[in-house]
Parts: sequence; C-alpha cells; structure tokens
Amino acid sequence: MMHSIQVAILSLIDHYGYGGLVLVMALGNIGAPIGSEVVLPTAGALVASGHLSNLWLTILFAVVGEVLGGSVGYAIGRFGGRPLVERFGKYVRFHHSQLDRVDAFFDRFGTFAIFICRFIPVIRGIVSIPAGIARMHLVPFYFWYALGSLAFCGALIFAGNALGEHTHAITALLHSGTRFIIICVAILVVAFLLVRWIRSRTANAT
Repeated sequence: MMHSIQVAILSLIDHYGYGGLVLVMALGNIGAPIGSEVVLPTAGALVASGHLSNLWLTILFAVVGEVLGGSVGYAIGRFGGRPLVERFGKYVRFHHSQLDRVDAFFDRFGTFAIFICRFIPVIRGIVSIPAGIARMHLVPFYFWYALGSLAFCGALIFAGNALGEHTHAITALLHSGTRFIIICVAILVVAFLLVRWIRSRTANAT
C-alpha cells in the first residue's frame, strides 16, 4: 500500500513538475504518509535525468511546499486546539503521545525545538500543529521551520541528484532505517545544550 502511494506521488511530481512537488511536500507537512526521505532524493534524481529543470529551484519549491503545509498545520493547531487534534489526529498519524512528546521538546528547547523536529521522522510532518496549539510567535516559528526544511530538503535533494539513477541505493536505506537522521538530531541537541551551558557559565563569570 505504502509503495503504491509513493509511486503515485513520484508520478505526480514527474508529470506536474514543481507544482506537483509543492503539493506533495505541503501534504507531507500536515501528516499525510508521503515519505519525504524517499521523495526528496528521487526529486534530485529527476533533476539529474532532466525531468526537473534546475536543482536550486527543486530545493526552493520543496521548501515552499513544506512551509505552506506547516502554515496549514499551525492554523489547525491554533484555531482547532487540542480537542480537534485528539479527535481527528489519528487520520494524519498524530496521536496524544506524540503531542506530549513535542510539547516536551518545546518546554526544553523553546522555539529551537521546531528546527530539531524538522529532522525527526513522522514528528517533522506534524510539528507545526502543536506549535499552533502553543500559539508560538510566527517569526521564530517560520524562521526555524524554513531553516530546518532548507537543511533537510537540500541535503536529500543534493544526494539524489549526485547519485542519479542509483538513488534507490540510499532511499531504501533512509526509508527503512532513519538512524542517520536521528544521530544528526542528537548531535544538534548536544551542540545546542553545550552552547547554552557555555553561555551560562560565561554570564555567571561576569
């Protein structure tokens, strides 16, 4: 079933180009089972094969699609609140436990949690909803959301473009096991905590 969905998604991008890519990435950022870790490298491969015209435009439109989807998710959370999410969240793979998990990230890391969550499978597609529930200020929300999307989309599209027709060699790995992405997130978290600790020590010293 999931394989059929992904084939249909990739056919949509191949047929409708950047418009299809924006639509797919937007849907993936309101919880649809898109599998962006597979779609993005394949979009890079479509650039290499000439089906998409420009690498930088592909990255740009992927990020635009993610931000559009994130905006919809934010509005759902802000105007629908927890009751709406808890009632309908199951339809977009968003459950109460995941909402609590993201809330814990917000409590610990503040708005920077948005950037961290952009690299966590499943959570990355629904993080805008709890941000809306928390009524996070729009400027830091969009800043961290777009920055995380740029890093995530750019890296996978570049990889797919470099590998060309051999993209399946990494998409299978990324789809079945996302350890590499999780390790990167762990490194970012540790780096953030270390910088915050150094700043606090410096402030206390002065």
